[in-house]
Amino acid sequence: MPNLMISISGIRGIVGDGLTPQTVLNFAMGLGSYLGGGKVIIGRDSRVTGPMVQHAVISGLLATGCDVVDIGVCPTPTVQMTVEKLKARGGIAITASHNPIEWNALKLIDSSGMFLDETQGKEVLKNVEKNDYRNVTWDQVGKLEKYEKAIDDHIKAILKLKLIDIDEIAKRKFKVVVDCVNGAGGTILPSLLKQLGCETTFINEEPTGLFPRSPEPLPENITELCEKVKSEKADIGFAVDPDVDRLAIVSDEGKPFGEEYTLVSAVNFVLSKKNGPIVVNASVTQAIDDVAAKFNTKVFRTKVGEIFVAQKMKKEKAAIGGEGNGGVLLPELHLGRDAPLAIALTLQQLASSGMSSTELHQSLPQYFQGKNRIEIKDLDVNSVLDAILKKYKKENIDKTDGIKILWKDRWVHIRPSNTEPIIRIYSEAKSSEEAEALGFKFIQAIQEIIEEK
Repeated sequence: MPNLMISISGIRGIVGDGLTPQTVLNFAMGLGSYLGGGKVIIGRDSRVTGPMVQHAVISGLLATGCDVVDIGVCPTPTVQMTVEKLKARGGIAITASHNPIEWNALKLIDSSGMFLDETQGKEVLKNVEKNDYRNVTWDQVGKLEKYEKAIDDHIKAILKLKLIDIDEIAKRKFKVVVDCVNGAGGTILPSLLKQLGCETTFINEEPTGLFPRSPEPLPENITELCEKVKSEKADIGFAVDPDVDRLAIVSDEGKPFGEEYTLVSAVNFVLSKKNGPIVVNASVTQAIDDVAAKFNTKVFRTKVGEIFVAQKMKKEKAAIGGEGNGGVLLPELHLGRDAPLAIALTLQQLASSGMSSTELHQSLPQYFQGKNRIEIKDLDVNSVLDAILKKYKKENIDKTDGIKILWKDRWVHIRPSNTEPIIRIYSEAKSSEEAEALGFKFIQAIQEIIEEK
C-alpha cells in the first residue's frame, strides 16, 4: 500500500494517493469484523475529504453488522468520550490530526474509549491483509443513526470536574483569542468559553476544512494568533489542531508558550490539587521532571503515542499525563488527549493563582527544544539507529522509544515517526542556541550514516 501509513491504531495517507475509498472501506470492515458487530461511534474533523471517507466507513461498518452512530463534525476526544458514554463496542475518528489538507485518516477506538493497542491493531490488520471480513446477510446489516448531543456531553463533563470552578473562572472575565484553523474546534470552543464567562474573539472559526495555515499549532504557524492577542489586549490565546486534541497557548504579550508547556502548565496545576504519578512519553521536556520533584511525585515515561501513555496512566493510577505536542490526559474525564480540557485547566490555574498568562509561563521551569526531521523513504531505520548506538555507546542511553541520549541538563531523542516516513530528532537544553546546536550535531551524524549506506 504505497503512500499509506499504517500504525497500531489506524491508517493515514494522502487522499487519492494511498488513501482511497476502497482502502477506507477495507479498514472499516476490518474493525467491524474484529468487533463482531455491535454499536460503533463515528465522528470526523472538518476536512473537505471527510464526507467521502465517512461514507466509506459507514458502508464498511454496516456491512459487517455494526450499528453506526454518527456524531458529525466534532473533536476526536468527543468521539472517544461518546464511545464510553453510549457503551459502544468501538469507534472511528475520521481525522488526519495535524497533517496537511490533502491527508485524511482513521483512528480506531475500542470500547474503553482509548485507541487500539498493538495486539488489537494487529487483529484488525490481519483481517484486512487476508481480506477476511464478517460479511453479514441482508437482514443482519447494521443500522445508521445520528446522535446530536455528543459535543454538549463533552462540555458538561469538563465543567463538572472537581478541578474546575466555573464561577471563579467567570469572575476573571478573561479576554481570550482562539484560532480553530477552520477545524472541528469551532464546533465546541465557542460554547465552552461562553459557559466559562470569557469574552472571546475567534479567528478561523468556521469548520470548513480549508486550513488557512499549516495545521500543526507550532509557534511558527500561529503568528496571526500572536498578533491578534496583542492587538485585542487579550489575557491569553489558544490554538488547536483540526481534531482538537492538541493545544498551544499564547501569552498576553503575544508570545507562544511552546507546545511542551501546555502539558507542563497542566501538570503543575493538577499536582497542586491532588497527588499521584505523572505519565508522559519519552520526548516530553525535562521540565516535567522538575515539576514532579517540586510535588515529590514520580514520572513514568513511555513510547511516543497516546495509547502508550493512556495504558500506563491506567496501570499506575496517574494523576495526569500527556504528550509534548500539546496533548493533556486527565483520567477523571477520559484517557485521551483533550484540548478543550486543557483550555479549562489553564483558565482555572490563572483564575486560582491570580497570575497573568505571562507570569504563569515564567513561573515554570524553563527548557528549550529543537524539533527536526529527516526523510527516510525506503531506508532501513534500524540500521541507522544501530549506527548511532554504536557511536555513542558510552553515553547514558534510554531505549524506551528509539534512542534518547541524556546528559545532566540536555538530551537528544532520535526515533522513527509512527505516522510519517521520517526520523524525528528532538533536542533539549537550557537555551534555544544549545538545543539547536545539539540537534544540528545529530542531524549531521545521521546524514553521514545515510550517505555511507
